[in-house]
Amino acid sequence: MKIALFPGSFDPLTKAHVDIIKRSVDLFDKFYIGIGDNSSKKGLLSVEKREQMIRAVFGADSRIHVVAYEGLTVEFCRSIGAAYMIRGIRTVSDFEYEKAIAQMNHALAPEIESIFIVSKPGYSSISSTIVREIMRHHGDVSQFIPKEALPFL
Repeated sequence: MKIALFPGSFDPLTKAHVDIIKRSVDLFDKFYIGIGDNSSKKGLLSVEKREQMIRAVFGADSRIHVVAYEGLTVEFCRSIGAAYMIRGIRTVSDFEYEKAIAQMNHALAPEIESIFIVSKPGYSSISSTIVREIMRHHGDVSQFIPKEALPFL
């Protein structure tokens, strides 16, 4: 059974995340969306709210499982039996950052393969960080967020 994890903070879930998930899920038998606790990011939404938001978008797909986790992502992969880790790439700087993480993850857990999915051009400027900033200043984020997720904001 091919099991993958798409880890992230998903604070909030964006249309760019949804695109990566929809393009990846068919490659695997079981697909986890892992809400990680990133100590370098100040969260806007609670983990529980993020879980509810993601389930509202993907709840009908029995292959997708939404879970929150703490600690090293490779250790979480091991705990769920995931041999693949999905990462979305929007820009060259994303690639450099993700490449460094993938290399460190490979050193820690060589049995877990990182797979990079390049975002569609229309989504390359969408990031949770920018969406959070728009939200903090009471801007309209509806064009960046899946409609099922909007009630959770």
